[in-house]
Amino acid sequence: RDALRCSRGEEKRVDAEPDRLAILEALLFVAEEPLPLPKLQEILGDAEPGDAEASLHDLAVRLETDGRGLMVQEVAGGFRLATRPEVHAWVQRLQQVRPARLSRAALETLAIVAYRQPITRAEIEAIRGVAVDGVLRTLLERELVRMMGRKAEAGRPMLYGTSQRFLEHFGLRELGDLPTLREINELIGITESEAGTNPPADGLQPAAEARPTDGEPGSDADGPVVANEAPEGSRVLESPPGDERPATASPDADCAAPREASVDQPRDETSG
Repeated sequence: RDALRCSRGEEKRVDAEPDRLAILEALLFVAEEPLPLPKLQEILGDAEPGDAEASLHDLAVRLETDGRGLMVQEVAGGFRLATRPEVHAWVQRLQQVRPARLSRAALETLAIVAYRQPITRAEIEAIRGVAVDGVLRTLLERELVRMMGRKAEAGRPMLYGTSQRFLEHFGLRELGDLPTLREINELIGITESEAGTNPPADGLQPAAEARPTDGEPGSDADGPVVANEAPEGSRVLESPPGDERPATASPDADCAAPREASVDQPRDETSG
């Protein structure tokens, strides 16, 4: 009750400086995006680089042992507070607005961009076998995809790649955390023998024949776009560093590594 009265301004106490973990928790709470470790070190005034990281670990342990509904999550090159997966059902009851969802067409296009970036629109359409203008526009509006520059070839087509928001939404620290094709197949319980065919050379579905043009994402929703909720199986602070994977890989082992391309910096924001 004393604490409640104090929070309402009915009673004020003169306390010592709040402990370090309380300060750290407050910083992560008010930050609009994941806070990188160097920024935390600067704010906390740490002399040693490892001090902030140790405090993050201590805060994660405190939240876990106290049975709190929040956890420290390392994502997109920084740290943030996220709700634990086991409380998401109650969080969604509070959020009356239905979360925006991506259609299957948008998810397929996003997967191609994630695994093949930097990639042009024509290259995406060659893989999918459909026009992707509307889908790409939606992904750009959702800030899941960004324009990375122009390819140094005839016509200088625009190159697309995933954004910082993409990493945040899917709970990834870096692109190297993307699952390989083999890991995806294991997760959904599909093997090559069960599928009755070998995967294509690039680890993605080829365009065997033209199909109807994809429109904007519709009602065939596959996944919510909800910020600050830790996805199931996402990496949290206690997780080990990401796997080091070679830049070139076999189709069923390491297709997650993005390929390199000759890129010119963009001069405008119109797709080419």
